[in-house]
Amino acid sequence: MKANLIYITAGSMEEARTIAKELVSNRLAACANIIDNMNSLYWWNGEVQDEREVILITKTVASLVPELIDTVKSMHSYECPCIVSLPIMDGNPDFLEWIAQETR
Repeated sequence: MKANLIYITAGSMEEARTIAKELVSNRLAACANIIDNMNSLYWWNGEVQDEREVILITKTVASLVPELIDTVKSMHSYECPCIVSLPIMDGNPDFLEWIAQETR
């Protein structure tokens, strides 16, 4: 079983919570962490943007990453949302097994 950490940014706490609840409820993610009040600077539409965003970090199994990405994109308010999958190379074996058990 390969586990992945999914890093997502959202425009508001409400949006992050809605997405997190959908992913966990449908067992696309075992859990989600929400970190509020991040400052993001990025290029968009030919200029530097300086915005407040919310970080959403989920844990899932690698086989569910494509469906998780599609679900987030369908719910997200951004035209091009940040959704990045990072493989978990190592960690607490009990926790990694829990991720596998709590996802479909």
